[in-house]
Amino acid sequence: MKIISYNVNGIRSAMSKGLLEWVKTLDVDVCCFQELKANIEDINKKAFEDEGFHTYWFSAKKKGYSGVGVISKIKPDKVVYGCGLKKADDEGRVLQVFFKDVVLVNTYFPSGSSGEERQAYKMEFLNDYLKFLTTNFSTAFNFSKTKPNSYSNVIVAGDYNICHQAIDIHDPVGNKNSSGFLPEERAWMDSFFKLGFVDSFRKINKQLHQYSWWSFRANARTNNKGWRIDYINVTNGLESKIKDAYLLPQAIHSDHCPVFLHVDV
Repeated sequence: MKIISYNVNGIRSAMSKGLLEWVKTLDVDVCCFQELKANIEDINKKAFEDEGFHTYWFSAKKKGYSGVGVISKIKPDKVVYGCGLKKADDEGRVLQVFFKDVVLVNTYFPSGSSGEERQAYKMEFLNDYLKFLTTNFSTAFNFSKTKPNSYSNVIVAGDYNICHQAIDIHDPVGNKNSSGFLPEERAWMDSFFKLGFVDSFRKINKQLHQYSWWSFRANARTNNKGWRIDYINVTNGLESKIKDAYLLPQAIHSDHCPVFLHVDV
């Protein structure tokens, strides 16, 4: 399975910048989009369907805010809109797509950069999200021999809004007190990986200066002063099946760039 994850920062804006034409050039099975900023009726679903994709969209209740979507050339066995966390579901943050023994969880994690209230919610979401994963997909983490379902592998794609390590941010010292690189956020990422996930990109690529988001300010993208906050992470059972993983900074429909993973499933 070849997967793209891409925070499009407004799907209508990205479409106006050539997103569809770019997707047509890809050799991929599934694209996960975050931050749609659009109601479902305002998304040009047919444009993707005409290219052979099955499409699934989960918008926020608040107009022009958040939202996630998945387009797939493989028809899923099942699609679940949301994760059972009311506030997250109201904000359109999680879309679960099930394929045979794999579940792909497309997630737009909250940002805390707008102030203390949203940072507090971000930490609440992070803690609740781990419980969601362990409750629903215990088989993937070897917690139980009694399967709650047959999905033994989990892939979490999305904009996590967290840089895990100093290598993932252009200025770790200057940003040590910035949302997205706070000690408690990085500690959560440690817990996430200890739970049984693998950073698929770092499994393949150990290089410095690899980023997926750049501020619009101070010519950050041109100068590659970025953050790696977008991931496609897999549970341990898929680690040996990772074929390739990389970023696509040449795609410029957003302030983020896409993340790619090729994994045997």
